[in-house]
Amino acid sequence: MIKHGVLILLVVGAWHTLIAQNLQLHYDFTQERRYVTTTLEMFKPDEYGATFWFVDMDYDYTQPDRHRSISLAYFELARYVTIPGLHGISATVQYNDGTVAGAPLGPIWLAGGSYPIGIGNITLNTDLLYRYAFNSSAPDAQLTIAWMEDILRNKLTLIGFFDLWTADTNGTGKALVLLSEPQLWYHLTSHLQVGGEVEISKNFLPSDSFKFLPTLAIKWQF
Repeated sequence: MIKHGVLILLVVGAWHTLIAQNLQLHYDFTQERRYVTTTLEMFKPDEYGATFWFVDMDYDYTQPDRHRSISLAYFELARYVTIPGLHGISATVQYNDGTVAGAPLGPIWLAGGSYPIGIGNITLNTDLLYRYAFNSSAPDAQLTIAWMEDILRNKLTLIGFFDLWTADTNGTGKALVLLSEPQLWYHLTSHLQVGGEVEISKNFLPSDSFKFLPTLAIKWQF
């Protein structure tokens, strides 16, 4: 499971009050997966903007003694800088990289702008990015939309993202890649949450078909 960090949506709005760190443990229970993924995320604002990063690790490599170990490691690092005089607009530079089964997943560089779009009570934080991927035949573009909404007196949190970008196909030309991961979390305590996500994808490795891959998860908020 390679997932995009959803705390990027917190960049807009409460920079001066919010510092967020959490550790997630996901179990992919579909037939084609059946393994555990850990995600460590951090979001930290400062006087100039905010920094966000996350690290994903899949535990799908079976050792000779049948113990599972890391089969994939992947991270994303994003820096947001507020633009004086342009309320709500931020500039961003991002870097993604990782490895799976000895092969690289990156590097990928992204740069662009971020702007919050309000629809009712929900804010859709939107990034429009220039994307340059490792071994790509030409630069690409990426649209990222992220959201978070607390409901039921803050006992439930709906959070997630939608990514759409262009990428090289196996033949010639470019294809649109879709990746979305809506998550639902129930707050047991101020630190502990239970829930999960559904990974929805199209033209995302290793398949070009639509995929719907749910997980069950726990999260510890530091």
